[in-house]
Amino acid sequence: MMTAAEYGEKSWELSVQVDQKDGDESMTFKLRVKGDLHIGGLMLKLVEKIKAPQDWSDHALWWEQRKCWLLKTHWTLDKFGIQADADLRYTPQHKPLLLQLPNMKTIKITVSFSSVVFKAVAEICQMLNIRRSEELSLLKPPDDPSKKKKKKKDKNSAEEDIWDVDLFGGGPGGTGPMHSKTMTATYDPENGMPVSATSLWFGENHLAEAQPNLPPAELAKMYRPLSPVDKAPHSAGWLDSSRSLMEQDILDEEKLLLRFKYNVFFDLNPKYDAVRITQLYEQARWSILLEQIDCTDEEMLMFASLQYHICKVTLSSEPLDHSNEPEVDEVEAALSNLEVTLEGGLADRILEDITDIPELADTLRLLRPRRLTLRPYKEYWFVFKDTTISYYKNKETSSGEPLEQFHLRGCEVVPDVNVTEKKFGIKLLLPVADGMNEVYIRCDNQTQYAKWKAACILASKGKTMAYSSYKSEVRNIQSFLQMKSLAPPPGQAAPDLNAMEMNAECFFSPRYAKKYKTKQLTARILEAHQNIARLSLMEAKMRFIQAWQSLPEFGINYYIVRFKGSKKDEILGISYNRLIRIDMSSGLPVTTWRFANMKQWNVNWEIRQVTIEFDQNVLMAFCCVSCDCKVVHEFIGGYIFLSTRSKDQNETLDEELFHKLTGGQE
Repeated sequence: MMTAAEYGEKSWELSVQVDQKDGDESMTFKLRVKGDLHIGGLMLKLVEKIKAPQDWSDHALWWEQRKCWLLKTHWTLDKFGIQADADLRYTPQHKPLLLQLPNMKTIKITVSFSSVVFKAVAEICQMLNIRRSEELSLLKPPDDPSKKKKKKKDKNSAEEDIWDVDLFGGGPGGTGPMHSKTMTATYDPENGMPVSATSLWFGENHLAEAQPNLPPAELAKMYRPLSPVDKAPHSAGWLDSSRSLMEQDILDEEKLLLRFKYNVFFDLNPKYDAVRITQLYEQARWSILLEQIDCTDEEMLMFASLQYHICKVTLSSEPLDHSNEPEVDEVEAALSNLEVTLEGGLADRILEDITDIPELADTLRLLRPRRLTLRPYKEYWFVFKDTTISYYKNKETSSGEPLEQFHLRGCEVVPDVNVTEKKFGIKLLLPVADGMNEVYIRCDNQTQYAKWKAACILASKGKTMAYSSYKSEVRNIQSFLQMKSLAPPPGQAAPDLNAMEMNAECFFSPRYAKKYKTKQLTARILEAHQNIARLSLMEAKMRFIQAWQSLPEFGINYYIVRFKGSKKDEILGISYNRLIRIDMSSGLPVTTWRFANMKQWNVNWEIRQVTIEFDQNVLMAFCCVSCDCKVVHEFIGGYIFLSTRSKDQNETLDEELFHKLTGGQE
């Protein structure tokens, strides 16, 4: 048996600060411990010494110097390497956080500060009723020097607009919590769908309602025109998904942004995704209004008319009733699919697609830009076969050798369209060894343009027109062009300018609104609105999201990097399907690499360099200047991870695979 003197020699005093859950002042306790004491025993000793009758189950030990949680309660102090100089805190794992949603509303929500961000976001999304939490993450807001002087005033005014999720049902004046542990949705193990519409187990949810547009003066204060270089610091603010909030120096009640990070929105279903679709629409709307993404004047008008329609329908309709959504008998649908499969109908279609690849052939106009020349478009006979465009002097010579061929795999397809001026062009950026070659193709009408552009988009991904999505791609492009058209439907009278009760300037970016008078903007919105006036609220939001996705710059995050062998900084754009090397001075793409052609990538954590290998022995490497290379590494791994999802999976994600692809070897 050890004597008191021997125990004193082998033990030491450990100081532990105890944080109270209700915001009371923290207390410090000193405990006499030995190295073989496990963490669970230390917490038990501490609670016995505190002698405070409260629930300590959410508390855990945090090691300040090492910035890590001591969650492995069976590990001893020696195994963790804890000595007498260790600064430990016994603190709640769940703490309040201010979260700005995509609709720019701020909520106060209790979040786990000890779970990795990937898991914390999943818990937040479950509370807010947002499916597919893997598409979202937390972002640190960019520093705004202009707000530092008014910090106190802004803080007080912001507090008035905060919704406390733990107290209210989606906003001030609500009744009951927004989320209850006893009201968790149950999902079908086969298709991953909730067994009933979320409105039934959540009730009315204010987060599923679109927010009214801000007055022009308020919008102008938020507006900051940004170049790709300016956007780089904002893109650097994504939190590390493999570490906890506490490990990333996030404090209680600190403000973070909840945003859709990965721009691949899987399985959007109006029946189950009312909140998800609305928040996605809000993120798209703000990116258009603040010009975080470029669009033409014609596209800006289309987005404005959709916003007006959504506001009008939201204000005029009854509280959201998702039971009006068309019901699908899931058993009947499953039996129908089974019947088609057993009859071999699906297999026949696939076989037909493989053996009979469609072609396009038509007279189009071509322009190859040359410096210091103003060459006009010239007519040729074009043939689109597989993933290649060939052009000939005329139709009669098409049986011989083409004048030139364009191989579209890995190219960039950029629309060059103005429906009002009947301009239907396609800009192709074709990858070559030393960069990108520009080619402009001009079509005669909307139908021709839709067919050729859809074929180009599929070919850029290495797919032919036999692919099942070709026809739907054509329809989407035609629908997009129809929304851009200002011509009213046949037999419809000219709009009454007095019928619009809202300020038209609210629906445009400040820069665009300055170009025209309010009456002109009103007339333009009402003319464009006639083409979409019959859309339901959910259809209008979905159209807005689809139009946003079709913009050339959609989903690109910008980072300043230094490529291996280069002596100057450049911009790396990361999209959902490709990496883009962009010249910093001109802002034009130099090279594009598609994820589909990627063989492997790795990070040298010592020199913080990312190396990526593509097909045909193409190798590229770079070091990040505007952020840690872990941010870029996580984006690449995250997109690879999301490409593995399929509808036959349930809602449970392979979190281990996500961390394997994004976590690195630090």
